Amino acid sequence: MHSPEEEEEVHGPVRGISPQTAERARDMTRGFLSAVAARVGAETDAVLLVVSELVTNAVRHAGGVTRFRLVAGPGTVTVTVEDASATVPQPQRSNAREPGGFGWQLVRELAEDVEVSTRPGGKTVSAVLPLSH
Repeated sequence: MHSPEEEEEVHGPVRGISPQTAERARDMTRGFLSAVAARVGAETDAVLLVVSELVTNAVRHAGGVTRFRLVAGPGTVTVTVEDASATVPQPQRSNAREPGGFGWQLVRELAEDVEVSTRPGGKTVSAVLPLSH
């Protein structure tokens, strides 16, 4: 039997570098999903969408990503994005004539669990999504 640490595959920033664009974060995530042999399909699409939304929100509303981490567990993947703002994400009322305002709701609908914790100097947003290996 393996310990929980042995069952997790961890992918994080290299030398403290975090993706500062959603495109770069998606590229990193595709590599991670390939490395953990995730089945391509709706689940991996959901992971990529959540990554894109969380990174975009950090860039647009919090000055950028300070840490990005992906952890694969038994049947799940956890996406964690940290930024330098202690402002907790809130659902936005969106105007049908203006783009945006749906991302946070999408994250909450796609993820099995979403946690936001604040700390001095910022916050951490983690989303747990189902993932078949």
